[in-house]
Amino acid sequence: MKIPVRQYWSLLSDYLKPQRGRVILLGVLLFVSIALQLINPQILRYFIDAATGSITPEGGANLIAAALLFMCIALLQQVVTVLSTYVSENVAWTATNALRADLARHCLNLDMSFHNERTPGELIERIDGDVASLANFFSQFVLQILGNGLLMIGVLALLFREDWRIGGAMSLFAVIALLVLYRVSNVAVPHWNAARQASADMFGFLEERLAGTEDIRSSGAKPYVMRSFFELMRARWKKEMKAGLMVNLIVNSSMLLFTVGNALAFAVGAYLYLSGEITIGTVFLIFQYSNLLFMPIERISQQMGDLQKAGAGISRIQQLRVIQSKIDYRDDSTGLLLPDGPLSVEFEQATFGYNADDPVLKGVAFQLKPGKVLGLLGRTGSGKTTLARLLLRLYDPQQGALYLGDEQAQIDLKDVRRSELRRRIGMVTQDVQLFNASVRDNLTFFNPDIDDQRILRAIEDLGLWSWYTALPKGLDTPLASGGSGLSAGEAQLLAFIRIFLTDPGLVILDEASSRLDPATEQLIEHAVDKLLHGEAADGRGRTAIIIAHRLATLHRADEIMVLDGGRVDEYGPRAQLAADPASRFHHLLQTGLEEMLV
Repeated sequence: MKIPVRQYWSLLSDYLKPQRGRVILLGVLLFVSIALQLINPQILRYFIDAATGSITPEGGANLIAAALLFMCIALLQQVVTVLSTYVSENVAWTATNALRADLARHCLNLDMSFHNERTPGELIERIDGDVASLANFFSQFVLQILGNGLLMIGVLALLFREDWRIGGAMSLFAVIALLVLYRVSNVAVPHWNAARQASADMFGFLEERLAGTEDIRSSGAKPYVMRSFFELMRARWKKEMKAGLMVNLIVNSSMLLFTVGNALAFAVGAYLYLSGEITIGTVFLIFQYSNLLFMPIERISQQMGDLQKAGAGISRIQQLRVIQSKIDYRDDSTGLLLPDGPLSVEFEQATFGYNADDPVLKGVAFQLKPGKVLGLLGRTGSGKTTLARLLLRLYDPQQGALYLGDEQAQIDLKDVRRSELRRRIGMVTQDVQLFNASVRDNLTFFNPDIDDQRILRAIEDLGLWSWYTALPKGLDTPLASGGSGLSAGEAQLLAFIRIFLTDPGLVILDEASSRLDPATEQLIEHAVDKLLHGEAADGRGRTAIIIAHRLATLHRADEIMVLDGGRVDEYGPRAQLAADPASRFHHLLQTGLEEMLV
């Protein structure tokens, strides 16, 4: 499996260009290191030849000076190495963190069908694990390949300068070594791909099972879970072992070549020395340069090994980056704005299924005027929550269309700006997601434009003032992820505050009070009334859809719609349906058969 060079170059140019200054500094440090490595063997040759009498130094002080110069250069080389390591790590972390952020943003922008097909654990491995394998690729790959290539050229040039025979022999060795490494350069990529996928599978399994710890323990399924976990670990181990063996093939190939190169350098050096053509210091110089020649070849082979990991990571990252959302959102430059005030809602023969062959909603059609409240009933699986998801445009219908607007005009949902949908439609569900952040950030969804006074007014309106005054740091008090430490009622009330702060024109309540005890439910009754009837910013109220599992929650509904099997079974004014003995809603009210709704 070969990764196109353009994919490597694309990533490098995208994420190293903003760090141009640090990359240039890293290159300078690398070239200084190369120069220092080439100079020191020359000093050693002079010292050996002078010490053995092969040449006559001008004085003993020259030997001391040569030794001191050698030590100074060696020390300087270490300093340069430390500095280059620091700069390269800085470059790597900056580049990989930027790539992680871009991948996370890309995944968040994909539609829900993408997330339904993948576990959070798999996405974590894709965004973090695959990117981690690129750290060396970003920080050193090009500079190491380029720098070590220049080091090889410098070594060979100096060997030719000493004697064309040793230069020719070592040049032939270098060419053969690089050809061998090139031939095996891509053997590990598919195996590293398989290893990364095995890792993603394991993390996805862990995420799912840890989230279901309570059910697993209560049902006695721990042995089964552990057995499955061991099987996944075994599969991951086998794949990573195979990938590691493929990388070792490259390393061992280079080690075999190094052995041949050492023998070649000793043979040619010994021949020239015995012939009286070179000094013992030059023999040592040839040996040093030969070893120095092995270093760039070894580093290039290591880079090739790292490239296998990087290649697998790049391949999987590119697969993720090319996935496009099935929903074509309009951006702020092309999308339309929704009118102010309460919004009208219209479904025009909308058909949708999570699987195209198994529709959940089938030709749903209705109109809801601005400011009206719709009570939505139906058994579990009838499509109530799916209908709400279509309005939020988490999915698009396979057939038909949805419109929002006012009395004057209707706008196709597909033509509305994404930011406008999030601003003008608010939803409260039974499950409230709270983040590991401050109370302020949890209520505003990290929007700094909402001032504290507005937040405090909403807290007081919803009867949470006593809860707020008990917080040690007020709005800056951190909340644990998932709302640990909060009652279900308090968490639900916080979700209602979010709706107050966004001031939408359409509110969707997916049985939002189902988790509240009767006392807490009374606290929000007046707030819901204000939310729906007159507390909007323009004073005209809001349109609402209340997805109900209890008949008692429908007393404020103006209209009733009953879904059955994904179709509209009944739709009309609440008072009219309640008075009609033939209506299903009338039958439910008379018999109190709320179990028919679940």
